[in-house]
Amino acid sequence: MNDQQSYYETMYILRPDIAEDEVTNHIDKYNKLLEEFGGIILDSQMRGKRRLAYQIAKNREGIYVQLSHQGDGQHIFKIEKAMRLSEDVIRYMTVKQEGPLPTPRPSSKNSTQTENKDNTDTKDESKKKELVGSPETLTSDKENIEIIENKES
Repeated sequence: MNDQQSYYETMYILRPDIAEDEVTNHIDKYNKLLEEFGGIILDSQMRGKRRLAYQIAKNREGIYVQLSHQGDGQHIFKIEKAMRLSEDVIRYMTVKQEGPLPTPRPSSKNSTQTENKDNTDTKDESKKKELVGSPETLTSDKENIEIIENKES
């Protein structure tokens, strides 16, 4: 293949009333099943509890989990069958993706806190750098910063 490789993304929704440790057990279970069936896990993320667009099996919320994986395609039927038989999975969907492989994100809570601090610092910087245009349309940097501050308040 060339630079673009194909991989799969499976998004599944768990019932909202299950405990957090059970959620991690489900994530581990499906990750292990996927590896047993010949798939390679690229990334697995719990997206958290979110409100559903419509009611599914008397649930208005669900716990979203995203699973990126690679394989020959035969493993998808088997993993979806396991999800279909589970009472805790209320919806699932697998989509074939093409493009650069996803990079795994760190899952520890400490790293997300430091990322949030870094993001707030870079947001201010990006707002300042956001002002790009021709010399005729831009005024001085001081006036641009004042415009941004006025928009925020």
